[in-house]
Amino acid sequence: MKNRIKVFRAMHDLTQDALAHELGVTRQTILAIEKGKYDPSLDLAFKIARYFKVSIEDVFTFEEIQ
Repeated sequence: MKNRIKVFRAMHDLTQDALAHELGVTRQTILAIEKGKYDPSLDLAFKIARYFKVSIEDVFTFEEIQ
């Protein structure tokens, strides 16, 4: 799943550590999600979208594997 977390972090001048603290996860979790190595739980995906006050579709894009 692709995401735009890094873009939203830059728009809000947030570090990975600061976002992780706000969401109650580790910086490594944010890093792994940004790099596409880890897909967040639905709960965490909604928390991220809510934090940035955007829809979940604005942050995450599902890619079908063919």
